Amino acid sequence: MGPRSFLTDEWRNLVMLNFTVEPSLLEPLVPRGTAQDFWRDSAFVSLVGFLFANTRILGVAVPAHRTFEEVNLRFYVRRDVGGETRRGVTFIRELVPRRAIALTARLTYNEPYLALPMRHDFGPLRPDGVPSRVEYGWRARSGWAHLACSLSSTSRAAAPRSQEEFITEHYWGYTRQRDGETVEYQVEHPRWRVWDAVAPTVEGDLESIYGREFASILCSPPASAFVADGSPVTVYAPTRLRPLE
Repeated sequence: MGPRSFLTDEWRNLVMLNFTVEPSLLEPLVPRGTAQDFWRDSAFVSLVGFLFANTRILGVAVPAHRTFEEVNLRFYVRRDVGGETRRGVTFIRELVPRRAIALTARLTYNEPYLALPMRHDFGPLRPDGVPSRVEYGWRARSGWAHLACSLSSTSRAAAPRSQEEFITEHYWGYTRQRDGETVEYQVEHPRWRVWDAVAPTVEGDLESIYGREFASILCSPPASAFVADGSPVTVYAPTRLRPLE
């Protein structure tokens, strides 16, 4: 019997700004039992903003906690299991506006969640129903910060072996625990369509949230930027890796 579903929801209007980094910066953060994953020999971190919608925990909708923003900073890892390569993500920081959500994630997964005031703005809808602009903001120590972009006119499926596929098609999460071990959890969703992000920006107090090194990276132009439409998502309960895995 496999792990049970822990969280069901929808992820919508995902802004993904992707930055190349030196692997040595990430190596101390790699969960035990996994290895860094690369695209064409390059390591990436991604700053991702999106909207949670219709959220249910163990099948139960929690009042006032069904729709909310998240902004996360993540990087990419992999684990080989019996001939299968599980491509996953590890989070450096995750921002949400609800303290109960942050507490639940920290207790269940030990994810690095932080609760801050947040907001979003989806610009005027185009005739095809897609927002013309997407913005996610959070109130840092010295005021509001945000990531934002406009969308290109047409979308496309992420091509096999493309950078868009590498960034969007990760179906596992890995998190270091307080004792140094690792939990693994599966994420299910269909493949997403993507638009090129036009004039992507990240502005505001980044150092107080991400530290000096990552703030410096996030202030530089991204190597790539796109928006994914999103879909319903299922996140399964975590399982702990055995020490020899």
